[in-house]
Amino acid sequence: MLDFTRFQAITFDCYGTLVDWETGIFSALRPVLNSHNQSISDSAALELYGELEASAETEPFRTYREVLSEVVRGFGERLGFTPSTAEVHSLADSVANWMPFPDTVSALKQLQSRYRLSIISNIDDDLFATTRPKLEAQFDHVVTAQQARSYKPSLNNFRIALQRIGLPPDRMLHVGQSVFHDVIPAQSLGMATVWVNRPSRRPGVGAVKQVAGTPDLEVRDLASLAHAALDAKAS
Repeated sequence: MLDFTRFQAITFDCYGTLVDWETGIFSALRPVLNSHNQSISDSAALELYGELEASAETEPFRTYREVLSEVVRGFGERLGFTPSTAEVHSLADSVANWMPFPDTVSALKQLQSRYRLSIISNIDDDLFATTRPKLEAQFDHVVTAQQARSYKPSLNNFRIALQRIGLPPDRMLHVGQSVFHDVIPAQSLGMATVWVNRPSRRPGVGAVKQVAGTPDLEVRDLASLAHAALDAKAS
């Protein structure tokens, strides 16, 4: 059982963990696919998204806005159509409208009463700025891919967070939806991890690369994490 009493700070992945990025992705991607008469299942679309995103996040560094544009172009190349300029940009433009999961805001408010909260996200500063007010929480630090000039699962992003927060790894808990992007790299630096395995159109994986890994705790949503953490602190 994870000992929540030893943690002073919690770092979170954002999109997929706090924000419903699958709904956000499909809000932009489905209209593009439909306009070009493309039929692909949600699960297959998420698998292809994860593959294209990972490829676009390799060296040299490009902003996440550019990564998302490359994802749309990649769908066109794989499925045999040419997206318009507006369609290429539509996925990145949609991020401003992506919403938190229903349990996110309440859970964050509960957790911030006991822990220092921070974000480690594969995002641009300006894109996260559109999301931050929706989360209604106080984050001590926000480490974006744009600031780090690298994307998780790079250890660089986590090392920057550790340095800024100023706590030893064993006093920090990292929470994420992706075993690939979050659980494995955080554990390699000595941080405990929680895998938020939310319901998905591609169960257990979502829109990320599938890898094997064992988190310290698996929960179905953030409300379950808040309940477990606060119960441990109170006992």
